[in-house]
Amino acid sequence: MTSFDTPPQLSVWRMLLALAVVFVMLATTGWTALRSHRETTALQASLSQWEHGTLHGLHLPDPGADPARLARFFASLTPHEREYLVQRYPLAVGNMNGAPVALRYRANRVALNQARKVEKKRMHDNRLSTAGQQDAGRRMHRYEALMRGDRQILAFDPEGSGRVAEVFGNLTKAERISVVVPGVDTDLLTFEKTYREYTAPVGMAEALYTAERTASPTTRTAVIAWADYTSPDGLGVDAATAMRAEEGAVRLNALLRALPGGAPVSMFCHSYGSVVCGVAAHGMPRRVADIAVAASPGMRVSRASHLDTSAQVWAMRDATDWIQNVPYLEVGGLGHGADPVSSDFGARVLSARDAQGHAGYFRPGTDSLRNLADIGVGAYHSVTCAHDVEGCRTGLSDASTGRRA
Repeated sequence: MTSFDTPPQLSVWRMLLALAVVFVMLATTGWTALRSHRETTALQASLSQWEHGTLHGLHLPDPGADPARLARFFASLTPHEREYLVQRYPLAVGNMNGAPVALRYRANRVALNQARKVEKKRMHDNRLSTAGQQDAGRRMHRYEALMRGDRQILAFDPEGSGRVAEVFGNLTKAERISVVVPGVDTDLLTFEKTYREYTAPVGMAEALYTAERTASPTTRTAVIAWADYTSPDGLGVDAATAMRAEEGAVRLNALLRALPGGAPVSMFCHSYGSVVCGVAAHGMPRRVADIAVAASPGMRVSRASHLDTSAQVWAMRDATDWIQNVPYLEVGGLGHGADPVSSDFGARVLSARDAQGHAGYFRPGTDSLRNLADIGVGAYHSVTCAHDVEGCRTGLSDASTGRRA
């Protein structure tokens, strides 16, 4: 699911680190200026319309208001009024933290259908190149796939390479919630895959959801495949810095603060996704019980304690994962800090046996997936520690039984 799926040469990574300073300087001048003059996006337009909209002559609340306030607003509406807002402002409602999740699913289905129609027209637009028409076709088919059956799309933005989040399970009734945060090269078109399905966010989340139900059949769980941030595009400058992670961390914490109920949340952060989780950690709500990273290039800190979180911090890496060869350092904003599986870092290190490289951590039948599922349901006594060392379970009590590991 990422450019990290195929082992790059270590020299390439080091060269990118060396050249990153040049590109960062460029990014602060002409490149940034160019990007700052982008046209208004469909989501921005929908939010703007909402901000200027009314219901029965009354102004609608600020879409960026506290989620609890927005939840009270939607709770005060009749079903007809809620449906009116969905149809008039689908992208705004579909991405609004605080809106009821079922309403967001409905709004995003409307927004997806609108986006599908746009791409269907572009497929036959003679002003586009053949490649452009083919790209429109791929996007249209992706939107159609996201609309199939009873899929629960929690967030959707068609702008650029696109952002999306999907829920597996009943989010409002869940006793445990898991959030999967993927790494580089994640967008609408790579959100799910037929080939190597467990390397894409949908496959990761579905595999985790199934494994959690196997680990604890009586625990009501929900898993979110969260690709609602703009990830780095390959092993470029963005992947060597925290710029995308900082942007993603803001969006991630906004989601976490708006999750319904009070169920404990476990974060599962893969590759560059662990950088996002590291940057976001200090701002995560206290209901986040676990932050588990796999194939991490670093979490932007030198020690787990510096994440400033009450959550348990877990880490794993397969012995064949090439990520172990990247420089675990941070100099002038380049690189992502210490190795999370090192003894000095202080994370609880888990077995990742059979993960088979950088992209296999969510593959069914692996120690890595079983461990992630046990964490997701709070069955800490069942996890398998790395190197047969029992220390990763020390001092923890299972969520459901209170049994101490």
